[in-house]
Amino acid sequence: MDTHDLRADGPMVGSRPATPESAPPASGGKPPRPPKAPRPPRRRSWFFGTMGLLAKTVLILVVAVGLTGAVAAYALYRSASAELPDYRWLADYQAPQMSRIYAGDSRLMAELAQERRVFVPIEAIPQRVQQAFISAEDQRFWSHYGIDPMGIARTMVTNLEQLGSGRRMAGASTITQQVAKNMLVGNDRTVMRKVREAILALRIEQAMPKARILEIYLNEIFLGQQAYGVAAAAQNYFNKSLDELTVAEAAFLAALPKAPNNYSPTRYPEAARSRRDWVIGRMAEDGAITVAEATRAQAEPLVPRPQRRPDVVPVGQYFTEEVRRELVARFGADQTTMGGLVVRTSLDPVLQGEAEAALRNGLLAYDRRRGGWRGPVARISANPTEWLPALQAQARPPGALPEWRLAVALEVRDREARMAWLERPDGRTAAQPRTGILNFSDVSGWARPVRDGRVGGAPRRMQDVLSPGDVVLVETLPATAAQGRTPAQPERLALRQMPEVEGAVVAMDPNTGRVLAMVGGWSFERSWFNRASQALRQPGSSFKPYVYLAGLEAGIPPNQLLLDGPVEIMTPQGMWRPGNYGGGAPQGWVTMRSALERSLNLVTVRLAQQVGMPAVAEVASRFGVIPNMPRVLAMSLGAGETTVLRQAAGYASFVNGGRQVTPTLIDSVQDRQGRLVWRTDARECTGCDSDPTGRPPQLTETRRQVTDPVSAFQMTSMLQGVVQRGTGTRAGAGLNRPVAGKTGTTDDYKDNWFVGFTPDLVVAVWVGFDEPRSLGNNETGGSNAAPIFRDVVAAALGDSPALPFRAPPGVALVRLQLPNGQTILEAFKPGTENSARPPVDPLATEPGTAAASVDSNLGGLY
Repeated sequence: MDTHDLRADGPMVGSRPATPESAPPASGGKPPRPPKAPRPPRRRSWFFGTMGLLAKTVLILVVAVGLTGAVAAYALYRSASAELPDYRWLADYQAPQMSRIYAGDSRLMAELAQERRVFVPIEAIPQRVQQAFISAEDQRFWSHYGIDPMGIARTMVTNLEQLGSGRRMAGASTITQQVAKNMLVGNDRTVMRKVREAILALRIEQAMPKARILEIYLNEIFLGQQAYGVAAAAQNYFNKSLDELTVAEAAFLAALPKAPNNYSPTRYPEAARSRRDWVIGRMAEDGAITVAEATRAQAEPLVPRPQRRPDVVPVGQYFTEEVRRELVARFGADQTTMGGLVVRTSLDPVLQGEAEAALRNGLLAYDRRRGGWRGPVARISANPTEWLPALQAQARPPGALPEWRLAVALEVRDREARMAWLERPDGRTAAQPRTGILNFSDVSGWARPVRDGRVGGAPRRMQDVLSPGDVVLVETLPATAAQGRTPAQPERLALRQMPEVEGAVVAMDPNTGRVLAMVGGWSFERSWFNRASQALRQPGSSFKPYVYLAGLEAGIPPNQLLLDGPVEIMTPQGMWRPGNYGGGAPQGWVTMRSALERSLNLVTVRLAQQVGMPAVAEVASRFGVIPNMPRVLAMSLGAGETTVLRQAAGYASFVNGGRQVTPTLIDSVQDRQGRLVWRTDARECTGCDSDPTGRPPQLTETRRQVTDPVSAFQMTSMLQGVVQRGTGTRAGAGLNRPVAGKTGTTDDYKDNWFVGFTPDLVVAVWVGFDEPRSLGNNETGGSNAAPIFRDVVAAALGDSPALPFRAPPGVALVRLQLPNGQTILEAFKPGTENSARPPVDPLATEPGTAAASVDSNLGGLY
């Protein structure tokens, strides 16, 4: 047990020692110093404490926000980077360029483009043009790395100052960012797009030089008026090339990227000039031009001189569309419209224009003879205060000829009608009203009213044709002077209407197959359907030469006698009794030549039976007229279907010595660098690359021989007789040169044809309705198609010397006398001059038997 001093006066355990005051002084020492008074406790300021705590809190928040922002920014970067498109292809990018189609005489026919652009390499873009865009769009282009932090900061300040003003927020895109936006990421106004744009701009700057980026930008930027790139814009606004632009003009182009439509010099001249002057000031600020140059440039008036589009061939729309379709099929739509192709065609613009005029005249002639008057285009009020605005609002019918005018009948009397129409003398000023008189004598002979689809009787007075308020097409005919018995006539009006009947013409070089002209209908504006290449129609008797050629190939001479007599053939559909045109009496025994010249159906059927329909079908296939033709006798009379273009190519083989003819519209195609990428002439030229001292070049013929040259010449001679003595006399009237060809008219007069040729030109003509129906009794190929053929050939050959058909080696020409006393030179194969066999009637041995399966309703093709 511990013993402790528990006395009341003793110290307790653990108690503190006595303070110095209670300690006794040491013997002999100095008395202790009195203790210092204790300092009062130090009180801190409340304000400084609060501010310190706040600073710590803000610091913590800033750090937290920074970390959060960094994480969010990284996440945004990762998200944007994961969806970025490939940008490396820009290094080899070639800007889209429009393709151009040229005629055979090098005149421009058409431009094919989705965007009007002329690509210019950066080396060919003047420095002042480059600097104008850099000053306007990206002053630090040559120094930044894709994005411009200073530009971003300046734009942010500007946007804050304009906050609440209603103005659109300005962007801070560099030229590189604009390239990324236009070429890669699109134009969405979202934060993600801007992030992707900035990332791509940084990467693009690392992948290609600045000059290449600027080249892409200056050739891609849209500058209004359908112009993409600076070269196209210079042409569109000022009709100048880039090196001809003044400083002010270059500055104006650089002002356009921000808003091309808002700075149009014609619509908003003040805004356009203000923006241009701002760009000029930026150029002076950047040292690109001097202050004096800037002053002169700002004083220069802004006068746009819009580009006058290059003269385009005004004809041949069907031809051009056919070329476009062929290009798309061969090169694809993108390459055709954006590949910068240079396409040279075979079109002869003069002949094309004459062919279009000849077809129009032929269709109008038929329409006046058989079409009747189908009524006005529209009806409006004839009130003096109402007709003018109503006529101005009336749409012009598609296909109306340029010289025709829309006119309204203001007053109609028995013998005349007072008409009013609008004219613009210079094509730009306001339309001026004009009035004139339409005489009843101009319409009485043809304007028979059509009711319920039927043509009525001749009109007896003008009221039978027109009523007040009728809007019709008229043509102003000039005054004519008296000539002989023809009295002089003052200026007068003629009533016009577009025909319902359609037609097609193809003119071709038979030696090469180059299509010189193609007309696919009355008007391309009215219908894009090309009846020359797309419409399948029955050729009628224009198919017969292939039947007779099969006979010539079988050794039958042209003077062989064949029977023109009744034919009866039993078919699954019943008895088929074909007949000659007009139901005339059979002629008995006639020569093969005479049968073709007079287009005798009965002889043709017998000849087809003799040589066999497989042989006829094989000829049609070789000539490319009707591939895979059914082997039935009705096909010998032209009951199959073919096109005008195929018929022209088939007949071309007759005149060129029996070689296959492939129609071509395109001569060559070059790419944007001028390299030849396609040529239709596949012949090999030996020695074409030799020097002038070498041997003359020689072309190697590669076309297939579809018939022997002598048979082809025999057919040419027989077809020449068709024009001289047969059904095609109107085709050669007045031409005074050798012409060969064949008429064609199908059952019930639904299709009219004439296909013919001279030694250097083949022309095929078709006339008919789109929905097959009768053209009318006695409307034949000789009366409708042959005159069109004659007009085309007359225009094509003009006063050129008449050339004979070239006879091939080995042909025997024998002078024979025809039954009418006329003497001709007949063409024979060697050794067959006296080989005409006795009359043969292949159908007479088994009369009434089924010679072949035919359509019973095809009884009158001729």
